[in-house]
Amino acid sequence: MTDTMRAIVLDAPGPPEALTIREIPIPAPTIGWVLIRVKAFGLNRSELHTRLGLAEGVTFPRVLGIEAVGEVVNCPGGELTEGQQVAAMMGGMGRVFDGGYAEYTCVPVSQVVPFSSKLDWSTVGAVPEMLQTSYGSLTVGLDAKSGQSLLIRGGTSSVGMATAVLAKQWGLTVLATTRDASKASSLTAIGVDHVVLDDGTVAGQVRDIFPDGVDLALELVGTPTLPDTLRATRVHGTVCFTGMLSNEWTVKDFYPIDYIPRGVRLTSYGGDASDLPADVLQDFLSAVASGEAVVPIDEVFAFEDIAQAHAKMEAGTARGKLVVMI
Repeated sequence: MTDTMRAIVLDAPGPPEALTIREIPIPAPTIGWVLIRVKAFGLNRSELHTRLGLAEGVTFPRVLGIEAVGEVVNCPGGELTEGQQVAAMMGGMGRVFDGGYAEYTCVPVSQVVPFSSKLDWSTVGAVPEMLQTSYGSLTVGLDAKSGQSLLIRGGTSSVGMATAVLAKQWGLTVLATTRDASKASSLTAIGVDHVVLDDGTVAGQVRDIFPDGVDLALELVGTPTLPDTLRATRVHGTVCFTGMLSNEWTVKDFYPIDYIPRGVRLTSYGGDASDLPADVLQDFLSAVASGEAVVPIDEVFAFEDIAQAHAKMEAGTARGKLVVMI
């Protein structure tokens, strides 16, 4: 192993072209950390926020990337073995310390989930953060149960599609929104029961299907659509605010009694690696390998094409996860 690696570095906020590939030293792990040879990583909206200068607490230059999959190279504390397949995510990756946009990444052991799979790295690379957010939203955020109805606002996002896959496995009736009618087939292909065309208001369409409103709703678009999502939910139903595809994070002049419909519950989810148990990741990968589940991937990019990948993420045209291979 050489002393340097290729990494995608952001020196300051800017356009996709601000992400530049250069040689930097391979980080050295200390006790409690692990060095991983990265095989693939997925792209996430939070990395777009960082590139645009919207994330707080980030210092530059920085190697972005809140997730990565690969193999253990060195784990001084002995918690993981050399060659072990692992997924790393969250915990300050790509913000507080350098993340997964590199040939090697060094992360706290607490942010790593081991697994064993013969799936292509491009497939595995799409899973960790997407599955963690979907699983955490359904469990911690919504406490979803078989037989319930679920509205996914932002259905063709990678998290939206992964949530639909999980929810159908768990026996829920799934409604998912899209602003583009041509994307409806992508949703029905993964088992969505009702595709709702989002023209800014969907509550009426949802109540045409469920007159009392849905039991559960996952908000992935953000604060602009949250009031309408709340109106689509039944009394004693739950809305979980997880995503901000709109890049709008806060509610201005929030007056709860006026904002939240009577009896509807509003919660939120922001996760961490600890919210994705190793057996959940392993079971999902095994289900994909056996054909019982699908990984919604839109496109796989080469390492050198990171600018094009970020441009596509920013344009919002993807139908599923964007993945970069190394």
